[in-house]
Amino acid sequence: MPSYTAPVKDMQFILHNLLNVTASDVPGYADLDESFTGAILEEAGKLAGDVLAPLNRIGDIEGCRLENGVVHTPKGFKAAFDALREGGWNGLDLPEEFGGQGLPYVLGMAVGEMFTSANMGFSLYQGLTHGAIGAFLAHGSEDQKATYLPKMVSMEWTGTMNLTEPHCGTDLGMLRTRAEPQEDGTYRITGQKIFISAGEHDLSENIIHLVLAKAPGGGPGTKGISLFIVPKFLVNPDGSLGARNGVKVGNIEHKMGIHGNATCVMNYDDATGWLIGELHGGMRAMFTMMNEERIGVGMQGYAQAEAAYQASLAYARERLQGRAVTGAANPEGPADPLIVHPDIRRMLLEQKSFAEGARAFTLWAAQMIDRSHRMDDAEAEGLVSLLTPVIKGFLTDKGFDAAVAAQQIYGGHGYIEEQGISQFVRDARIAQIYEGANGIQALDLVGRKLAAGGGKYIMAFFDMVKAFIKENEGDAALKEGFLDPLKKASKDLQAAGMFFMAQGMKNPNAALSGAYDFMHMMGHVCLGLMWARMARAAQAALDAGEGDAEFLRAKIATGRFYMARQLPATGMHLARIESGADPVMALDEAAF
Repeated sequence: MPSYTAPVKDMQFILHNLLNVTASDVPGYADLDESFTGAILEEAGKLAGDVLAPLNRIGDIEGCRLENGVVHTPKGFKAAFDALREGGWNGLDLPEEFGGQGLPYVLGMAVGEMFTSANMGFSLYQGLTHGAIGAFLAHGSEDQKATYLPKMVSMEWTGTMNLTEPHCGTDLGMLRTRAEPQEDGTYRITGQKIFISAGEHDLSENIIHLVLAKAPGGGPGTKGISLFIVPKFLVNPDGSLGARNGVKVGNIEHKMGIHGNATCVMNYDDATGWLIGELHGGMRAMFTMMNEERIGVGMQGYAQAEAAYQASLAYARERLQGRAVTGAANPEGPADPLIVHPDIRRMLLEQKSFAEGARAFTLWAAQMIDRSHRMDDAEAEGLVSLLTPVIKGFLTDKGFDAAVAAQQIYGGHGYIEEQGISQFVRDARIAQIYEGANGIQALDLVGRKLAAGGGKYIMAFFDMVKAFIKENEGDAALKEGFLDPLKKASKDLQAAGMFFMAQGMKNPNAALSGAYDFMHMMGHVCLGLMWARMARAAQAALDAGEGDAEFLRAKIATGRFYMARQLPATGMHLARIESGADPVMALDEAAF
């Protein structure tokens, strides 16, 4: 069965060689020296590898079960959740005033990857709580924060987000859940929500649901939507738990993957709720939570890719099949290991180069989130906003592809459930769908984010790439293997942007038909930039005689693979975009 080892060395390389966190002016970063981050990552890695990973297969097989209105999580989940809570891991990057440790978000993201790689279904219980806490921090009143956050930070209470309804997914203007105001300032919430991750379970004392509903007077569509706090158990003035609220689980969804997480149908029947944020300002409040969740979902994409890669690498080294075309590599055995074959190497390197590039990309974005939150840096916030749909959409698409490649390496055994590799494929699939399906991410990127601030943030991104290339063009080795491919890919991306500008107003379908390709183009350029930066950092460490030379040389070779074999996909995406809307829209609806 697959096992998992946290990639601590790679995370340390990114934090200290690539991002150089201790030299950053972001408050709190000066304390992130290598020994400190190493100690945290090592401990988190032990928890992930020794406690969470062994439960991954159990969660997949057992799933959650609903009995007499109570959801029971798989065997071992409660003890693991208690270990997570007792270690204070949920509060790692949350404010100290509510019981957190106040460390930077970039470190929380690295730890979150470990837990997700080890057991994605389990990690959702913590992840949804973390996202709900973000909504409270941004929009909750002081009383609401004092009432809910200490227990949620400690994970004595967990949190959810309730958006989707049976007739209404992305188009939230159609939602029907109602909120009727009461004389005491509360609201009566009535309606049904579906696909609610961690909606009901036996891991915590209370579950705090954040529910989108329509209150009177808000107008049609999304204008009438507000966000409400609806706890499973009402909370008494002294903080103790009171009566059961009017919210119950109606069913557990039977899903393709993430069986260890209880994805629920939630029924609200005159449940007591409290407004959080402004009346009829629910979309703004909910998107605070969703934006954090979308970056977290992007992380899920490469976290599953990392776990699947580790499994397929071990299999490729052990499984004997065929002989190397250049001569026997294992002459004493009946065959050579799979890893000698070029096509197996290709699939392994596609996984490895993606996972390492995606990790660097996301931790770089997390550093910008820290800059935005801790320094009120509007430029960093704008750039992260631009990149969020790329992180969510591109990384989950490619993460799924990587998991499929890992399964392919197993051959027929990969299709057999007992091997365990298919779970990574099934678990990774949902990340392309929830928190806004990836087609929506592409439309958001092209339809909204490119034009944000008059286009200043996309131009800032292009300037960043140009500046890096110019700064390093004197390095011949870096230029040939990294800078020249990056320059070509960046020009492809700019050409696509110019096409949208020329065609978008007179023929919007021309832009929207190419939106998905543009999202992938931008994802490739972002990973290309990360690989060029990592190659420079690795070579600098080699020149200085610092670090693990074998690791650093492997880093550069992996980057060269990505630049030569993956980054040229921008040319294909550009050709698709420049074909316009006709190939997509020409076929009459009746002809499908």
